[in-house]
Amino acid sequence: MVQYAEKISSSGHAGLPGRTLGLKVESSGELIRQVGQGFSFQAIRMLESRSGIALPEIAAIIGLPARTLARRKTSGRLTPDESEKLLRLSSVFELAVDLFEGKQSDALKWLSTPKKALENQTPLSYSRTELGAREVENLIGRLEHGVYS
Repeated sequence: MVQYAEKISSSGHAGLPGRTLGLKVESSGELIRQVGQGFSFQAIRMLESRSGIALPEIAAIIGLPARTLARRKTSGRLTPDESEKLLRLSSVFELAVDLFEGKQSDALKWLSTPKKALENQTPLSYSRTELGAREVENLIGRLEHGVYS
């Protein structure tokens, strides 16, 4: 797991979210264009394999019912809205991995454990909305700076 974190940090696009989706982007503008086109279905599979979050849970967090998920798998592409939600989830996961210094299993455990600061919900479930994901990111930022939350 640590090797993966080192591999991420040595890449040229480590500062941009979406590295766990297998995106190859050099700028925010390029990332915005890819979201607008909709990610390939492979992006959701990449997040599943790199994060350890099961596909059904990813789908639930980004609001994809099982039948819609099956259609996206067949078509090979997510919509721009679904892509943006997937990017949001991958960003939260990446921040958590960074918080735990590349230890993916620790990050996943933290993301899956209810937090008092998030109304006793898990950071993963709280990340279903943009506002909730920002709250999770703020919590991670406070923890990085030693502010007990």
